[in-house]
Amino acid sequence: MKSAFLRLALGAMLSVPAFAQQHSEQNHDKYIWPKDEQVKQKLQNWQDIKFGLLMHWGTYSEWGVVESWSLCPEDEGWCERKGPHAANWYDYKKAYENLQTTFNPTKFNPERWADAAKQAGMKYVIFTTKHHDGFCMFDTKQTDYKITDKKTPFSANPRSNVTKEILGAFRQQGFMVGTYFSKPDWHTEQYWWPYFPPKDRNVSYDPKKYPDNWKKFSDFTYNQIEELMTGYGKVDILWLDGGWVRPASTIDSTISWQRTIPYSQDINMARIAGMARQHQPGLLVVDRTVSGEFENYVTPEQQIPDHYMPIPWETCMTMGNSWSYIPKENFKSARKLVQTLVDVVAKNGNLLLNVAPGPDGEWHEEAYQRMQEIGKWIATNGESVYGTKPLAPYRQGQWAFTTTGKATYASYLSAESEKQLPASVSLTIPTLPSKAKVTLLGSSQPLKLTKSQNGLTVSIPEKVRQQLAGQPVWVFKITG
Repeated sequence: MKSAFLRLALGAMLSVPAFAQQHSEQNHDKYIWPKDEQVKQKLQNWQDIKFGLLMHWGTYSEWGVVESWSLCPEDEGWCERKGPHAANWYDYKKAYENLQTTFNPTKFNPERWADAAKQAGMKYVIFTTKHHDGFCMFDTKQTDYKITDKKTPFSANPRSNVTKEILGAFRQQGFMVGTYFSKPDWHTEQYWWPYFPPKDRNVSYDPKKYPDNWKKFSDFTYNQIEELMTGYGKVDILWLDGGWVRPASTIDSTISWQRTIPYSQDINMARIAGMARQHQPGLLVVDRTVSGEFENYVTPEQQIPDHYMPIPWETCMTMGNSWSYIPKENFKSARKLVQTLVDVVAKNGNLLLNVAPGPDGEWHEEAYQRMQEIGKWIATNGESVYGTKPLAPYRQGQWAFTTTGKATYASYLSAESEKQLPASVSLTIPTLPSKAKVTLLGSSQPLKLTKSQNGLTVSIPEKVRQQLAGQPVWVFKITG
């Protein structure tokens, strides 16, 4: 029953792009709860904080193109090459990798990001230390394809090791901090070996036939992750992307994109996780889409499950349309973003919201505006989000339900045309205290209750309706 339910929970997603579906087709009945007490405690803490920031940032921001994927020789929309070098893949890759010599984000100011994220109510951050293109946003010793190399103009800046600066700035504001790291690396010859030019996102040779090459790549990956786990202070989350790098035994042939993986690509996750937790006790490891002991929480991408899910999960979603910086971004409204957070939390998830810095090291000003707008709602209604548990029926029509055990919260998600609450609403909650008291967050006035067949009818005075007009979500607090 449980496994069928979990498959259904992610099987009935909203319509999403094919690439995003890579992270929604997964069968979550294979989820394994951690046994390590420190990991269990950190996972519980992470589930309580609900709201985080993801940042995709690299040299690709100079061109305003999709992160890494234009390098990938696949005939898919997200891989499309554009510009003067598009006709020839070799020329394009050379020009793309030459962006290292012009990348100079002189407006880099992670403290401003951390302040804005804190004001928005975010409580953890995941930063892309390396995407699939292999360009390292940290001072690795394993390659010179990095922001701190002398070929990169920004290397002369005292804050050139941007990963260290970002994690430090957010840690100072009390955030849990995490490192995004791509398992595939399309720059190193141990993954895309020039002797066999790549045909797709996968390793370009058979690791079984060329084990020495694969061992070099596995060691390279291990060493880079060890650098991140030892030189960057306390790290809470290791967030691994590129789920096609996985052992053959974990490939699920019922999932369309996994059927296209041609080789076993086993980088020995037990060795990596063991090392990482030796340096960072209690570390959460998120080996995305590779079900099992190294996927401490699952990560549906750009969509929300349409059911409550009883396992730890996180929707990762863009604030605009793109993961990476584009000059003219189409940002979601604050109403949409707040309602997304409320929807996710009511189904037992966290929301990881992506904002992409530009080539100058700054966000779009509109991103800061959205943070302020979200923060304004959080300042009044945050108690219905943080440290809560979902409460059946979880989501019903315009309602979302959470509880702290001492108080129950019924959140009313406004329709686009609704500027004010209705004069009366019906609350359908299975367990209501016999002497229930209902207030609206943002107003101290107790509301008049009338018992009805389906629960309670709550009357809302006109003064309160006007006082709280224009909210993306109105939250009723029920105590007894």
